[in-house]
Amino acid sequence: MGRVSTDEPTSADDPTSADDATSADDPTPTGRRLFWFTLVVAALVVLVDQGTKLWAETALADGQTVPVIGDLIRFVLVYNPGAAFSIGTEFTWVLAVLAAAAVVGLAWFAWSLRSVGWMVAIGLVLGGAATHLGDRLFREPGFGRGHVVDFIGYGNLFVGNVADIAIFSGAVLILLLTLRGIATGRSASVS
Repeated sequence: MGRVSTDEPTSADDPTSADDATSADDPTPTGRRLFWFTLVVAALVVLVDQGTKLWAETALADGQTVPVIGDLIRFVLVYNPGAAFSIGTEFTWVLAVLAAAAVVGLAWFAWSLRSVGWMVAIGLVLGGAATHLGDRLFREPGFGRGHVVDFIGYGNLFVGNVADIAIFSGAVLILLLTLRGIATGRSASVS
């Protein structure tokens, strides 16, 4: 019979041991692969969001409202110069700067993720922030002052888009991962 020690975990028990190929300090491809998957999730969010916005600008350009689930969910085209609930409409350029900072910060954070759940969550938020940044930079009325295309109406509450759904879903997933105590797998010192 072997001796059981509670002082020193074995490599099977310790996710940061030197024998573990996926430890947070080990720059092996496992963590880097998750980074690329994070970017794939983000790119899918951008593609779906921009594709649906293109559809909305084409199909709803005449001011038409299309009921999806009665008055609860409807399609209606709105150009939003502000943030959520059209807050800060005079500060569109500030929102562009904040979106750029969010994209850079999320990409940096994603670089050393070792958890698939966190990878999906950060990818959703990163994709939503990136597509909103693209709207702010490249849509009318001009660079850094562009309006976000919103087209999914939620009753009389607000109008949003696919990027908003991705950001909300990512935030909920982050909350669930945090409440469940699931670690990101990131090391304390990220290079």
